[in-house]
Parts: sequence; C-alpha cells; structure tokens
Amino acid sequence: MLRIYDTRARQVEQIAPARAMRMYTCGPTVYRHAHVGNLRSQLLSDLIRRVLERQRVRMVVCQNITDVGHLADDSEAGEDKVLMRARAEGRSARDLARYYEDAFKQDTAALNLRPPEHMPRASESIELMIELIAKLIERGHAYALPDGAVYFDATSFPTYGEISGNRLDALRPDTTDPRKHFHADWALWKPSDGELSWDAPWGRGFPGWHIECSAMSLHYLGDRIDLHTAGIDLRFPHHEDERAQSDSAAGHEVVRHWVHGEHLLFDGRKMAKSTGNAVLLSDVTEAGLDPLAVRLAFLEHRYRQQLNLTWDTLHAADRTLRRWRARVAEWSESPSAPMAADHVRRVESAFDDDLDTPAALRVLRELERDESVAPGAKFESFLHLDQVLGLDLAIEIGRSRGTALPPGAAELLSERARAREAGDWAASDRLRESLAAMGVRVSDSPSGQVWG
Repeated sequence: MLRIYDTRARQVEQIAPARAMRMYTCGPTVYRHAHVGNLRSQLLSDLIRRVLERQRVRMVVCQNITDVGHLADDSEAGEDKVLMRARAEGRSARDLARYYEDAFKQDTAALNLRPPEHMPRASESIELMIELIAKLIERGHAYALPDGAVYFDATSFPTYGEISGNRLDALRPDTTDPRKHFHADWALWKPSDGELSWDAPWGRGFPGWHIECSAMSLHYLGDRIDLHTAGIDLRFPHHEDERAQSDSAAGHEVVRHWVHGEHLLFDGRKMAKSTGNAVLLSDVTEAGLDPLAVRLAFLEHRYRQQLNLTWDTLHAADRTLRRWRARVAEWSESPSAPMAADHVRRVESAFDDDLDTPAALRVLRELERDESVAPGAKFESFLHLDQVLGLDLAIEIGRSRGTALPPGAAELLSERARAREAGDWAASDRLRESLAAMGVRVSDSPSGQVWG
C-alpha cells in the first residue's frame, strides 16, 4: 500500500488498507485565476487518488470552493478578498466567484486532475457552519460577543499545534480585538451587513475562513477522514484551527493523515501575485506548450520538495511529453505483448514510496531505451502507468491515419481499462458511451481495448 509523509506524525506512514477512503483537499479562493503554484498542491491529491484507486480503493473526495470569508490580510481583520476584487472589477461578488470557479475547473481539467465527488461552495454551506458554531458554543469551545462576533476558545483544545509545531504559549499576542478571552482565539463568525452576509443566532454576519473547511468536511465525509491534503502554507493557522474545530465538535481525532505539498518557486522567487511573479496555465499554453507539460514538470520533483520552475524546465517537459506520445503511437503498431513486468513493478513501487515520481520517471526513461523489451510490451506498460501519470500518452495514436484521439479521450480510455480490470462493468459501459459521444468507438479484444 501507499506510504506517505504525515505532517502531524512527522514521518512516513503506511496508509492502512481499506476498500474505501475519504479524502478532503483544500480548494481555491475564487477571486482571481489560480497560478501554477496553486495547481501544484491540487496535483498532490490527484496523485494520491490515482495511486490508491490503482490498488482497488474506492475514493470519496471533497474539495471546497471558498467564495466568502477569506480576508485580504489573512488575519481576523480586513476585507473579504472576493468583495474587494468584485468591486475592483465592477461586478457582483457572486458573478466574480462563479467566473473564477469556472476558470479553476478548466485549469484542473487541462491538467487531468480528476474532479472530486463533492465540491461545495462556502456561500451555499452557511447553515452547516452556523450549526457547527452553535455546537462548539454549547460544548464550551467557543463564545459569542455582544456585537455578534463568535470566537473559538483556543485554550479549550490542549493539543493545538501538533501539525505545525506552533504552540499556543509561544504565539505572539494579537491585539486586533481586546475582548478575546485569549490572544490566540480566532473568529468563527464576523458581524457584517454587506453583500456577503447572512442571519445567524448571534447576529447578521459571515463565517471565518477556518470554520468553512471543518463544516464542509464533516458534512460530506463524516467525522472519520483518512487523508487531508493541501499546500504547506496552510499548515498554520488554517489546518491547526480546522483540526481544533473538527476534533472539538466530534470528540475525537477526525483526520488520520495530514499531507502537505511544498512551495513552488519560479525563476528562484516565490510564486505570488503580490510580487508579480505568478505564471498562469494560460501563459503556458500561449507559449505554445501543452498544459500537461506542467504536470510532467511537477512529476519530475517530489511533492514535498521545493520546486524551482523555469521556462527552460517547462520546454524540456514539453519535449519529453511529445516524444513519449510519438513513441507510444509508434509502439501501438507492433504486435501486442505482456507488460514489462520488472519495469512496471519498479515504477509502481516508486509511486507507493511516498509518491516518488522522479524515481518512477527515471524507470520509464530506462524502459524507453531498453532494446531488449518488445515495442508492444513498452506500449502496454506506458499506457498502464499513465493511469497514474495522467499525461495522455495515447493521444497521438492514429494521428497519421487521421484518427487521433480528441483531448480527454486518452484519460477516459485509461479509466475504462481500469474499470474493466476491476470488473466494474457498469462503469466500463458508461465510459464507452462517453467516448462514443466524443466520436471514439471502443471495442474489446483478447489483447485489450481497440478504438478508432
């Protein structure tokens, strides 16, 4: 089974075998386009999902959409980022959020990130948050102020800081609200009567950012969550606060494994809009590169290794991607042969070893050059492993005959092969219909799928 680094445990741990698993991944704040650094953290959950599904685990994934409650300065004060950007663009907060939500979904689809089973919006989950806040007040973990603000009592959660190492007694005093019982308490509800505000028992207002993920994860995945993923920047305070809220409401540890991906640099500097050093996926495609070259460039580095991305790196990844697709198309013309078992085993072992994708890619390059392996075996091996890599390596098949696969079809073919391997015939038939709608006719032969 998969072994992965658990941030809270501070060690690599084996994911306990199970037929089904629940995973929560922190989604975007939809007030601007996601840059490729944001997208790298989304790839982490996609890789975990693909590796576990290859091991016959049924995954249920929830990813939130933050369209309210995330303040401009990431503290207890300031203006909501969505409202601030909506005013600057001269549109409503709702229209702005939906626009950037759609843009995010287009980017993740272009990177072959599988969509989650649940993708709730914060603005449509307010009742869940109000119910959770009320429960925390009832259990003595939160308190309301006369103006309608509600704060979490940080001292009521003695194991605060186990994820990040930031202990309560070492945190700097926060003077934004002297009415707090303890300087490190954080807001669950903020009084407001603006565009993004709702009625609550404590008065009209909007939720704090941290309570959103607790409310949505508990509602959609329950109080036993196997994996929680995000970028390393969310360890503190977001995940510390989220853990305190969720565990206090449930009465036990909710998340079994916390997994974080490292920062992305571009040309040696941290990628951020504020510094003018942000690269969007649209910038990559406008440069004539395949968006999946970004995915491959990410795979060349371990997820918890800081990555310095450059345009040279992206161009090199694009060349490799195009070469592999051409080779797969070439190998597809050869007689079918069993997969290269040793190479496949080594790649899959690398996947299981804390998502060691660089090692997996080194084995693939070795397989590509190995003249002792039949072309048909290379073809089967590359397509099998692409179920985790997600690089659309079959997309060039048939191009010379004018029957190239349309975008997205290679991913569906890989998914259908996996469904048939698992004996999920209903999913296999459903995917066949989806492919037919794209103009790809699929039939099954003793050697596997045949399409045209």
